[in-house]
Amino acid sequence: MHPLKKRKPVKQRFESSRDRQRAVRNVLLLTLVLNLFVMVLKAVLGVWTGSLSLLADAIHSVTDSANNVLGLVTNRLASPHPDRDHPYGHQKYEAIGALGIAAFLGIACFQILQGAIERILHGGSEVEISATELWLLLIVLGVNIFVAFYERYVGQKVGSPILIADARHTMSDIWVTVSVLGGLIGIWIWQVQWLDVVLAFPVALLVIRSGWSVLRENLPWLVDEMAIAPESIYDIVMSVPGVVNCHSIASRGLLGRQVFIEMHLIVDASDVETAHTITEAVEARLVEKYAPVRISIHVEPPAYESDQISYESGIG
Repeated sequence: MHPLKKRKPVKQRFESSRDRQRAVRNVLLLTLVLNLFVMVLKAVLGVWTGSLSLLADAIHSVTDSANNVLGLVTNRLASPHPDRDHPYGHQKYEAIGALGIAAFLGIACFQILQGAIERILHGGSEVEISATELWLLLIVLGVNIFVAFYERYVGQKVGSPILIADARHTMSDIWVTVSVLGGLIGIWIWQVQWLDVVLAFPVALLVIRSGWSVLRENLPWLVDEMAIAPESIYDIVMSVPGVVNCHSIASRGLLGRQVFIEMHLIVDASDVETAHTITEAVEARLVEKYAPVRISIHVEPPAYESDQISYESGIG
């Protein structure tokens, strides 16, 4: 007889998800305050110095605060709890939020390129900069660096795509600020007014790269791409005593965030209770390997045995 492992109550199963949501919300609130501080300080410095690139950087920083607000909204909606209207939970809201950040990255890139081209074609008034403004800009840079690394650390720790995506966006903001700072230092020391314009173009490429990374990491969740190789699931399932055959395996979601697995199973059992015990053992093995995961198993009679592990690949 195979040992029956009881499932944890629903309340316990979602406790860690609640903690994760709370951690994400707290980080987004903190970074929202810091990003608002950075945005206002950049705007004030831009007005004081007459630097168009710094004012454009302040506009770019608006997206940081917008991303935090977007993250708070999607974090609220991305509840791990299934309900009548969303039986598979609400986690895709968080992926949608990450795609929203990718859109913001595209807008920011356009703003950077537009500002640089306008400066080249039409020029502008000379920038007047002092050591005080440069030190204040260094403070802004320090805040951005803290926000980016803190969000990435917590995002990786709790497995939050919205924090990781926002950290990437803040990293792009860091490079924008470094570019502007380099241009302003050049203006301050050598009176070379075009340095910040020249440095804006490679920054735009970094923004594009960040946006592509966000899209690449979140599209698999939205289009239900395979989450786990069916052969890996097959090997685990077939190692459970009492399993005769496993086929038609499908998985979706993102490993480490939430995975859904479906399969057809043939077991060596003469009654329902024994069959149930074997399927519980299968679920326990898969949960141990791939949690968090929800598993659907369709038990079939021996006549339905198949060598088709998945829908397009066989055993060999």
